[in-house]
Amino acid sequence: MDKNTDKVCLVCKQDENQVPLVQVDFKGNNYYICPQHIPVLIHDPAQLEGLLPGAGTMQAG
Repeated sequence: MDKNTDKVCLVCKQDENQVPLVQVDFKGNNYYICPQHIPVLIHDPAQLEGLLPGAGTMQAG
């Protein structure tokens, strides 16, 4: 299986052919997020609950 098929933004599900993606390594797993949604990860990670394990307990920066 081609691992590139798993490279989609956590939020909008766009892949690397549609938008640039940033890899986020968290709890032993790789996740991807596009630049449009990086502010969510930084300022309100609770919005990622259900998409990123433990996001609801992360502290906003």
